Amino acid sequence: MLVAPDKFKGSLTAAEVAARVAAGLGVPAVELPVADGGDGTVDAAVACGFTRVTVEVTGPTGQPVTASYAWRPAGAPSAEGGGVPTAVIEVAESSGLRRLPGAPEPLTATSHGAGELIADAVRRGARRVVLGLGGSATTDGGAGMVQALGARLLDAEGHDLPPGGAALKALDRIDVTGFLDVSGVEFVVASDVDNPLLGPFGAAAVYGPQKGATPDDVKVLESALSRFAAVATRTHGLVGAVEHDDIPRPMGVAGAPGAGAAGGIGFAALAFLRADLRPGIAYLLDLLGFGELVRDARLVVTGEGSLDEQSLRGKAPVGIAQAAAKAGVPVVAVCGRRTLTDEELKAVGIEAAYALTDLEPDPARCMAEAGELLERLAARVAAEHLGAVR
Repeated sequence: MLVAPDKFKGSLTAAEVAARVAAGLGVPAVELPVADGGDGTVDAAVACGFTRVTVEVTGPTGQPVTASYAWRPAGAPSAEGGGVPTAVIEVAESSGLRRLPGAPEPLTATSHGAGELIADAVRRGARRVVLGLGGSATTDGGAGMVQALGARLLDAEGHDLPPGGAALKALDRIDVTGFLDVSGVEFVVASDVDNPLLGPFGAAAVYGPQKGATPDDVKVLESALSRFAAVATRTHGLVGAVEHDDIPRPMGVAGAPGAGAAGGIGFAALAFLRADLRPGIAYLLDLLGFGELVRDARLVVTGEGSLDEQSLRGKAPVGIAQAAAKAGVPVVAVCGRRTLTDEELKAVGIEAAYALTDLEPDPARCMAEAGELLERLAARVAAEHLGAVR
């Protein structure tokens, strides 16, 4: 048995879900907490053998926060091979919505802390840095991140820009002479978001409102991010981010799928770190050794808080089902609630799904008693599925 769930947001971490499910199954099971690049990615890596490194960095509002990343030194066992010193950095740890001390600040929130985590990992000796993008509070195009790494974003008078996406409207040039030496470091962006930086499907338009941006704020941020893309073209060699008429459009690096992830941090990672964009859950499953473990499994139990339409867009349970299918191993899921039909689940490789709301219709009680209810669900999974796979 392999138990490989994501977190139940607001109730249980992925590790807690795995432990509860394993207890309820009543048979020996391997626990592999997973994540898709968003909240919980660092926790999942630590649960699978990485070491937690804690650093004080700049939060999204400029106040200091204590954040962490996952670290694996050279020579440690590595499912993807090479034994390369690897850091797994979750943007939400430093620059996430959960780091806001009060109301969102969509125009001024900064990704500076994400850059500080990267800098710490590189100075520690990382030769691979995995960036999990998800849950960010920022729409600054990753400007704060690159400032933390040594880039200077300057206005026409040579002054450094203040934090936040709105300030980018005054950007005149980018000075990277003091940029941290990242030669020899492989950067991987683990994200299933395919939005470009600009336009109706871009960072400001799609994700800005989720971070507190009003319609007028979205217009300000869109204009500012366009300016960032245009100036980066002229001063940083990002061919294709602006057309011959000097009007920024979602093309080139700015138009790359994933450039709009995490409020545009995807753009900065692609442009300034030359990152490789990988599907979040697929890459992280490789990193956590899922492929090795599933070969010996007879059944995989996965899950997340809500099995819904978003799950079909590359969330952890679907990614796990796809990976398990390659090994010919059946998959069932547990969840807090589900809106997907049996047919929709089977189409993505999940044979059956069990929801906490099947046992307790009150959502508040489901949240409060999630652990106990999960054990009861797992007992049902055992009764209905283990006989066929023993």
